[in-house]
Amino acid sequence: MTTAKRPNVVIFGIDSLRRDHMSCYGYSRLTTPHLDQIAAEGVLFEKHFSPSIPTTPAYASMLTGMDVFGTDVVALRHQGPIGDHVRTLAEVLGGEEYNTTCIGFTGNPSSRGFQTYLDYESWVPDETGKTPKAQNLNEVAIPELERLAADDKPFLLFLRHMDPHSPYLPPAPFERMFYGDNEKDPENRSMEPVYNFKPFADFLKSWIPEGVTDQEYVTAQYDGAIAYMDACIRTIMAKLNALGLEEETLIVITSDHGETLYEHDCYFDHHGLYDCTLVVPLILKFPGKVPAGVRVSDVSLISDIMPTVLELLGVDGGAGFDGRSLIRMIAGEETDRVSEFYITECTWMRKHGWRTPEWKLIRALEPDFHFKPEVELYNLIRDPEENVNLAGQEPEIVALLTKRMEDHIARREGQTGRTNPIRTNLNWHGTGKMFTSSQEAYDSLHIGSVFVARSLQSKEKAGAK
Repeated sequence: MTTAKRPNVVIFGIDSLRRDHMSCYGYSRLTTPHLDQIAAEGVLFEKHFSPSIPTTPAYASMLTGMDVFGTDVVALRHQGPIGDHVRTLAEVLGGEEYNTTCIGFTGNPSSRGFQTYLDYESWVPDETGKTPKAQNLNEVAIPELERLAADDKPFLLFLRHMDPHSPYLPPAPFERMFYGDNEKDPENRSMEPVYNFKPFADFLKSWIPEGVTDQEYVTAQYDGAIAYMDACIRTIMAKLNALGLEEETLIVITSDHGETLYEHDCYFDHHGLYDCTLVVPLILKFPGKVPAGVRVSDVSLISDIMPTVLELLGVDGGAGFDGRSLIRMIAGEETDRVSEFYITECTWMRKHGWRTPEWKLIRALEPDFHFKPEVELYNLIRDPEENVNLAGQEPEIVALLTKRMEDHIARREGQTGRTNPIRTNLNWHGTGKMFTSSQEAYDSLHIGSVFVARSLQSKEKAGAK
């Protein structure tokens, strides 16, 4: 096969998108009609997980095919580059004479290896007070798509959409699409705990309209932002079609992690190892190569994306991956099923744990600023929303899952020759100390504005525009 005939790939890496808030995954609100259509023309994975949150480790796993032991990346504020012991998807495809472009992810260690980096405004509201993130992306992406299509080389285009990431400020008519009540009802007290959570209060107040008392309004803005982005993604698909590229382009729709909305006291952010942050979509469309209308019910992981993409493109990725190609799973062939996996978080809390189909174990490595217990255990069958901590009632299960987790850590450390990064990234929050109490964590961590929030995900200095 000549490189000129190799397929293109467009990856929609949609930040903070929960799969259970997408209509193609059964959500009651029609948030993603256009993505639903893409899913109907391709394969949808019903149980896709991002085990290591947040952004930096998740995208590192997505774009290398490795877990956290393989990438050595576990923290949002990862210090230094991704190690040279791994190759990114952009590096592999660049070596195969692909043109590679990344939009909206400049400066993060996980975006290494692209030839072209382009940016767009995805944080700061415009003069109307709204943030039309996906349209801002389109204004950069459409000309770049035309440029890539004009070359005789195949291309990798990675689009990091930010609409489901706070601030949720979709423009009209999407901001009222899923909300018809009075968001400033003085009798509604549901936003009081949000505004009283000191570490995030200033950030949340900087973009939630003044006087909002109903948390359902903010959740409706999250859903409206998804619907707005969905409509803008249709524009990109229309351009692909107009350029005659639809039949020769692999489309990947996925996310780095989910979002906590009003659950678990982790308001409108993505921390906490609960399933709302671990559940993400995965949809593949590739006419003639991937069947249409297939839904896969087996568990898949974010590290499976790169080996799957490479196999579909007919590219040899070289060294082995921690993830595996999902092609045989798509075909309905018998494969080794994932039944349990290691989970990590290094965002605003430093925790790790073990998830099975029935149980979720979460163990804190430092006290957290939500004053949660050191050990949490949830029965995912009886309590899928993870509201009842059974750690005190089920010590044998805690001990069993802890041993399964520790055995896995020892095995992966032995295989990679590296220490578990959750143990070595001790300045994960940037304060230069380890927390000894939840009160210390609560008093130390603070996001004051969208500018500070934006700077945490790039090499910009905190507070810089």
